[in-house]
Amino acid sequence: MNERTARLGFPVKVMARDDLKSNDTRRAASDPHLKVSLEYVDAILDHLDRHDIRMYRMSSDLAPYATHPDMPQFHAMVDESHAELAALGQKARRLDMRLSFHPSQYIVINSPDDALVERSVRDLLSQAQMLDLMELGPEAVLVIHVGGTYGDVEAARARWVETWHRLPEPVRRRLVLEHDDLRFSAADVLWIHEHTGVRLIFDHQHFWCLNPERADLRATLQAILRTWPSGQQPKVHFSSPQTQMREQETIDRKTGKKKMRLTQPVFTGHADFCNPFEFANFMRQADGLQFDVMLEAKAKDLALLRLRPDLLRYAPDVARRFGLEGEPLDPPPA
Repeated sequence: MNERTARLGFPVKVMARDDLKSNDTRRAASDPHLKVSLEYVDAILDHLDRHDIRMYRMSSDLAPYATHPDMPQFHAMVDESHAELAALGQKARRLDMRLSFHPSQYIVINSPDDALVERSVRDLLSQAQMLDLMELGPEAVLVIHVGGTYGDVEAARARWVETWHRLPEPVRRRLVLEHDDLRFSAADVLWIHEHTGVRLIFDHQHFWCLNPERADLRATLQAILRTWPSGQQPKVHFSSPQTQMREQETIDRKTGKKKMRLTQPVFTGHADFCNPFEFANFMRQADGLQFDVMLEAKAKDLALLRLRPDLLRYAPDVARRFGLEGEPLDPPPA
């Protein structure tokens, strides 16, 4: 693979602009449509281009109700939007913008419930078809997790493999698999890759939250990056854990009234911004390895716009991997 400048991206919601929506959120009675969502994404691409952001995860609700079993009136919206999808894809290619989807946690293809698997595959196929109609390359992917353990990790992994072989071709071509922070480790998804060939996503925070094998970070990252064919740029996920105290609502047993109390952080939760020192340390551990980075900070694009000057200030060697040069500047105003 030729050396490529790494991209930084963020998911779905634009925090720097209140006027930019990620998708048509109207209720069914208001007749929402994919075409409206695509107009919103078109405006988001302009915002990203102005800030030289070249990777973006689109909302998994881009086509509202398109696969809802009880709302057949919405099922044709992807077919009705061929021209608009093609135009957006052409714009993304012209701007060198890497797009993707991350279907919701309700998309589970290893469930023992065949009906849930069928609904999940229907959603995946709809999103794969949108990426195909945009004429985007193989790096435009659908990211999912393994799913539930249902009390037996090995059986749950095996069901994922079994379902993989029945997936429609557009889904298998676009699907990538990510390890998680509670159920399936990086070692689990590497096992699934061995039995399917599915490409994998490395998630830095998840690796630290769930690594019962005590696997080495760099060796695991290398193994996951090798699941991507030559000529395709892998991507990884990065976020910093929450460290601040949290407010939690409780009920006073004596009075029955609600009250707020401070409690300790949950380290599986994402922080608003990315810790630049953690990020620089990770990238130095990954020296010589090529991949793009999706930032999963809660502040979305604001976190990305803050991380870039932080890297120039504290880790210029890492900044150069993302094409950043010069003196550190303050983040642009929202």
